[in-house]
Amino acid sequence: MDYIEILGLVAAIVTTSCFIPQVYKITKEKSTKDISLAMYLTMTLGLSLWLIYGIAIKSTPVTLANGITLILVLWIVALKLKYK
Repeated sequence: MDYIEILGLVAAIVTTSCFIPQVYKITKEKSTKDISLAMYLTMTLGLSLWLIYGIAIKSTPVTLANGITLILVLWIVALKLKYK
């Protein structure tokens, strides 16, 4: 694995992990009143496209980052709909 690949994986970990506190907060407080559903639906579309792109170019960092982030964002969307 070369340095650029490692850089990409570190970037993937950092950007993906930023959604974890939001998921935790929503789960703990059972409230999503301050969360924009439109923003998270748009983010879902963007992440889906990035995931397809990452798979197409066979990029592990792009695929992992967007796949895991997509799961977290979909979790937030599900919680938003549940705690509406």
